[in-house]
Amino acid sequence: MSNLPHPGILCHESELVDSLESTQIYSDANLKPVISKLASIHALPEFEVYWDSEDPDNPRLWPLWYKGLTVAAMSLGATIVSLSSTLYTSGIPGLQEEFHISKIVALLGVTTYLLGMGIGSILFAPLSELLGRRPIYIVSMTIFLLLLLPSALAQDIQSILVGRFFGGFFGSALMSNSPASVNDIVSDKYRALAFGFWSIGPSNGPVYGPIIGGFVFQYLGWRWTNWIVLIIGGVALVLIASVKETYAPVILRRRATRKRKETQNPKWWTRYDDGLGFMSLLRVNLKRPFVMLFTEPICIFWDGYVAIVYGILYLCFVAYPIAFQQERGWSPGIGGLSFIGIGVGVLLAIACEPLFRKVINIHRKNPETGVVPPEAMVSIIFFGATLLAIGQLWFSWTCTPNVHWIIPIISGLPFGVGNACVFIYAQNYIAQSYGLYSASALAGNMITRSVMGAFLPLAGPAMYETLGLNWAGTILGLVETACIMIPVVFYFYGHKIREASPLIKEAKKLQAAS
Repeated sequence: MSNLPHPGILCHESELVDSLESTQIYSDANLKPVISKLASIHALPEFEVYWDSEDPDNPRLWPLWYKGLTVAAMSLGATIVSLSSTLYTSGIPGLQEEFHISKIVALLGVTTYLLGMGIGSILFAPLSELLGRRPIYIVSMTIFLLLLLPSALAQDIQSILVGRFFGGFFGSALMSNSPASVNDIVSDKYRALAFGFWSIGPSNGPVYGPIIGGFVFQYLGWRWTNWIVLIIGGVALVLIASVKETYAPVILRRRATRKRKETQNPKWWTRYDDGLGFMSLLRVNLKRPFVMLFTEPICIFWDGYVAIVYGILYLCFVAYPIAFQQERGWSPGIGGLSFIGIGVGVLLAIACEPLFRKVINIHRKNPETGVVPPEAMVSIIFFGATLLAIGQLWFSWTCTPNVHWIIPIISGLPFGVGNACVFIYAQNYIAQSYGLYSASALAGNMITRSVMGAFLPLAGPAMYETLGLNWAGTILGLVETACIMIPVVFYFYGHKIREASPLIKEAKKLQAAS
């Protein structure tokens, strides 16, 4: 479908309508009917570059072991980036002591990192679909690792803040695009399983940070929180470099370009050729996430909700050290272990994916498509949202020293399960709702949650000092309780909201045409 944008390569609505009007459907003995944007006199079927039935370069046909290696590489790379966001927090006491700064100033390292991730995701998502995922991964991961050096060798806090901003910027390429690479190589049947394996690391990355970082800071000092990431990241880079390109349109476009050069024949083409220039496509991709963020009700409510959940998660990296290190006198290393409850909760949610899938599939299927509507996934989000509020309120009133330490740690189980359910299935709901426009919708989601995760923790120290752990946590729990209405409303009325969206109608029109 050369005239139709593949996911992430988006055109203006007027251009999309024009493209549909100029499409031509044809068939070939070895090829399913496809849509070409070019007139048949120029786009002869015999000159189209497409996949053979057993093409070894087709990512969907890679051997199982190589697909497993690809998923592992993508997961490890994204885990390193998310790990780095919170590993830094373990060394904050050392930063305060060495640079004579307040905790708020030290926390700016988290803020700048997450802001960099939010901004970078807008750029690297379309770039990976224009230039290929593999070169983006290798270049961005290399720069990400090099940017750890200014923080590790810094003589002032300014160097750390600048280095972490650009580190988050380049690291976002792995966070925003590695799920797309997993999607590139698996079929619909095994997609949930593959994403389950991929998410084990990235979903728990922020939790691994303080668990590892506590001992690193205690025994090696705050600078080693950077060296550890650099060492593990180097291993991840080698693994990522061993993976071939996964994005089919880029592979086929490169093959067509090579054939044109080898045969000196300009007629070779692929259904993914685009009439728009690179800069035109890039401008559209940069603009659309913001347009959707402020005009699409689905994006407005779900991006806002996920942002709140993400911000409260990052407030845990302020509250837990107060509850376990400051109030109970635990060492940084032992204090970091208090996050194990949340980590186990996330793993439990991922392990329950087959059960969640059964719950989703018992919903009535759409008679036209034969699949359950996106609202079926909202049932899991409702379950997660409820556990999230329970876990937060549980922690709020058991985190003081007069209660045995195991009780607040166990509260991390429902909190972790809830976080994982909301993050994973809310993004799936957005992606399934918008189809071809899912890349832009998810990019907007990344922006909002990164901004909330960046700034909300800055208010944490003052909030917990003024209100105390009990009441500050209670307010957050009540906010999460109120937000449960969002999945409730979308479970019952989400189909009507989707039907009213002109952008979703356009995406369905294009999907049907392809």
